[in-house]
Amino acid sequence: MANRPTVEGLEMTLFNDTYRGRRVLITGHTGFKGSWLVLWMQELGASITGVALPPGTSPNHWDLLNLDVADHRLDIRDNKLLFRLVADSQPEIVFHLAAQPLVRRSYRDPLETWSTNIMGTANLLEACRHTESVRAIVVVTTDKVYENKEWNWGYREIDRLGGHDPYSASKVATELVASSFRKAFFQTANSPLLATVRAGNVIGGGDWSEDRLIADVVRAMTGHSSLEIRAPQATRPWQHVLECLSGYLVLGQFLLDGRQEYADAWNFGPDPESNLTVNEVLRIFGTHWPNLNWHTSTERQRHEASLLYLDSAKAKSHLGWRPVWTLHTALAKTAEWYRSYYQNSKVDSLAQLAQFMGDARSSALKWSGV
Repeated sequence: MANRPTVEGLEMTLFNDTYRGRRVLITGHTGFKGSWLVLWMQELGASITGVALPPGTSPNHWDLLNLDVADHRLDIRDNKLLFRLVADSQPEIVFHLAAQPLVRRSYRDPLETWSTNIMGTANLLEACRHTESVRAIVVVTTDKVYENKEWNWGYREIDRLGGHDPYSASKVATELVASSFRKAFFQTANSPLLATVRAGNVIGGGDWSEDRLIADVVRAMTGHSSLEIRAPQATRPWQHVLECLSGYLVLGQFLLDGRQEYADAWNFGPDPESNLTVNEVLRIFGTHWPNLNWHTSTERQRHEASLLYLDSAKAKSHLGWRPVWTLHTALAKTAEWYRSYYQNSKVDSLAQLAQFMGDARSSALKWSGV
């Protein structure tokens, strides 16, 4: 792959220049979402330390980006090593993305899922509690933390939590761990401000994870096979990965500014028109990749919710956040990324980040530096 390009002509006033020179710790930085976050943080001028396991696939977005950051490989369940790393890196803000993120894998290995997502989070928060430099913590959970009643309207942050599968249950417990630390340990004047964030089904270039729709599409297309779909009528809140990351960064800005009222739970989901079925997403994606074929699996499937929406009114009202790209645009950008990679051996992540930031400015979003 060619060397990573640089963004030219962009004024780095995004997020009020909050992250320039900041010491930032990102767990799970080798994952799909984490690697995009590191790329963005580097463009914002942050000093980044990453902690994660090695990437789970080859190829993977992290290795393709070839970013120059402090890259540490350890299991967040190892509290002694994690304590030492947090103490050595002295972060000012922590973005916690490291997790076992897959529903079907959680059925195969529930103990791995619970230990990673619950005790891994507890280990990190305890390390932060004993590191005076930490001013803000953003813990990433999921839209699946809500007790899903198959409603036709979006879940709000005040709605009841509950999880059926081990993954969802572990993320509910992660929310409880974070809430407990906030109430029991982070109430003094110098304590970190801790928030949790819940996003939809993220898509974008560079994802080859198992049991992810677009990643499965890419594998089927490059393997010249028909894609097997488990639940074609399942509806999800689809969004480009940069959408939720922009929300995390806006929230982090408020937390670093000492706004204690923002130390809470937040939804960062798409607008209602982006809540589409798997079939509808495939149909739209197929307009950008015409040879796509799929069929429905005949095997009995484990329980997964068939209908899930998020209500992000709180983030829109209090943080001034809102989505930048429609789902049609997100799918088009995703298809462009993979086509560029497979046809030209080119990684367009930085160019797409620049497009996203430019479109945010055109939409007059406050975080974009307008």
